[in-house]
Amino acid sequence: MPSAAHATAIGSTPVRTFEYTVGGVTMNVPTGCMFTHIIRGKGRKITYQNAGVDCAFVGALSSGFCNWRIDFTYADTGNRTYRTSRGRTHTECKIDPMRNNAPQTLPRYGKACAHLVVNGVRRVSQCHHITK
Repeated sequence: MPSAAHATAIGSTPVRTFEYTVGGVTMNVPTGCMFTHIIRGKGRKITYQNAGVDCAFVGALSSGFCNWRIDFTYADTGNRTYRTSRGRTHTECKIDPMRNNAPQTLPRYGKACAHLVVNGVRRVSQCHHITK
């Protein structure tokens, strides 16, 4: 569930198990990974934003995430997305992908979301409400 971002908001969502193919090799992402999204600021002003994956147990033993990127999206109170900051696609495999986004002032209240995209497919999202 989204949480209010009055000053700082931190939320984590489990990454569900999934398989995908890279160069003819089947990759398996097991359970044990969390996607965490952090925002600092006040009102519509975001002073810091970061999202990334942390894995433990069996998840930490996997080959990680290949062809990944992290996108940030911003939607108004009617849930209409008005801005997307698309991350660069990283071709290397990484167990702990992470991305920071630049400070900014949003034109509207609503919500800010982070999305992990692996091999072209959105796998997990985590959102925070941006309120007065």
